[in-house]
Amino acid sequence: MGRIYAIGDIHGRLDLLERAIAAIDRDVETRGPAELTVTLGDYIDRGPSSCGVIERLLTNPFPTPHVALKGNHEQVLEQFLVDPGILAEWRTGGALETLHSYRVPVADAMMGRNYEAASKALVAALPEAHRDFIAGLKTSHLTERYFFCHAGVRPGIPFAAQSDDDLMWIRHEFLSSEQDFGRRVVHGHTPVAEPEVRTNRINIDTGAFATGRLTCIALEGDRHRFLKV
Repeated sequence: MGRIYAIGDIHGRLDLLERAIAAIDRDVETRGPAELTVTLGDYIDRGPSSCGVIERLLTNPFPTPHVALKGNHEQVLEQFLVDPGILAEWRTGGALETLHSYRVPVADAMMGRNYEAASKALVAALPEAHRDFIAGLKTSHLTERYFFCHAGVRPGIPFAAQSDDDLMWIRHEFLSSEQDFGRRVVHGHTPVAEPEVRTNRINIDTGAFATGRLTCIALEGDRHRFLKV
């Protein structure tokens, strides 16, 4: 029942992550110890510092325990390590920025060729600690009042039976639902101009990579505040 912080999709914006960490530090100094910080996934792609974001999150940078969740972009990166062909789709979603951040040459990938060479280069460049971090990410976290995940949940399905695909990818069926899920779902995945607060869910993906606004929410009981980043 203590205070919980949650941070939306970071997408390679290490600069904004640092500001969110500082904002949480200040809030804890002002209001006292907190229970937890949850990051909602999509740490990589689109922004310039995917490698830096993962490196920063490897050792908990927050003044609370930290639960790191997996987003669909981390799932695609894992797939690319074993299936280079997926780059044909992934490169439209920010893959080139991620490859560049790990110092993998991207000229051929930009031209739609030599995907296998790019995959092998990323396998070689990706630190073992980064690979272990991504492999160990959870897809959800449940508390007394809230259910945290990257994308959302499938209506009518108990939390324990939700599929990883839905937790990381779902959109329309979840976003259009007015169902009471039993816990308020805190999620990202679908960018919105301002945090979207509904009776059954809160969306805190404010498109940080493009807007320069990374949303951090502080949850205390059924009350919430937004920390400006």
